[in-house]
Amino acid sequence: MSGLAVKIDHVAALREAKKSSFPDPVAAAVLAELAGADGIVVHLREDRRDISDRDVRILRQTIQSKLILEMASTTEMVGMALDIKPDHVTLVPEKREEFSTGGGLDLVVHKEDIRETVDTLHNSGIPVGLLIDPETEQLKQAHRTNAGIVEIHTGTYCEAKTTQTRHRAFLKIVDAVKLAHKLKLNVKAGRRLCYKSIKAFSGLEEIDEFSIGHSIVSRAVLTGMEKAVKDMIDLIRAL
Repeated sequence: MSGLAVKIDHVAALREAKKSSFPDPVAAAVLAELAGADGIVVHLREDRRDISDRDVRILRQTIQSKLILEMASTTEMVGMALDIKPDHVTLVPEKREEFSTGGGLDLVVHKEDIRETVDTLHNSGIPVGLLIDPETEQLKQAHRTNAGIVEIHTGTYCEAKTTQTRHRAFLKIVDAVKLAHKLKLNVKAGRRLCYKSIKAFSGLEEIDEFSIGHSIVSRAVLTGMEKAVKDMIDLIRAL
């Protein structure tokens, strides 16, 4: 059965909207764990627009499941990861003008840089995943980096405007998941997934874990964090 890692960046975004001390993403993480989340995801960005260094350090000392740190492949972020020692790192592309991560890493262009970062983190005992688009060449390059874990970007499928476009996008995800499994990569999936779009993944047993944030936090505003997480876990268990 696939697991669920809850991304709590949008809790921090609410806090930063008013430059306040609340809501506290650490408290949200604890509630997500109490509801059954298998892990907590945070993206520590270069500009620290929402999640802060302090958040990550407190999370490292607080949560009981696993801490997944999303970050760019930069010297600064690698240094942070080596210091904080998260349970898992996911390397993602990052641009200052992005509101959220808009696509996967281009491993064809950046394979040497990514491979060096993967090796550095592995040498310190930190497992590494790569966020990639559901494309054959990207998967092959991911395999060559020895990262061992890939997160398939599901954003194109989730944001498709027509049934035909959505169907084509989903078939690409299915093919990517199957190939990743064949290459003996640990497979995760995430980006833009919600309580409706997750239902399409029924039968894709090769996916080890879903990473979901915005839709859970959005529902939590109305129903509470624990119920929002439990509702998503119930849907994943039914796949």
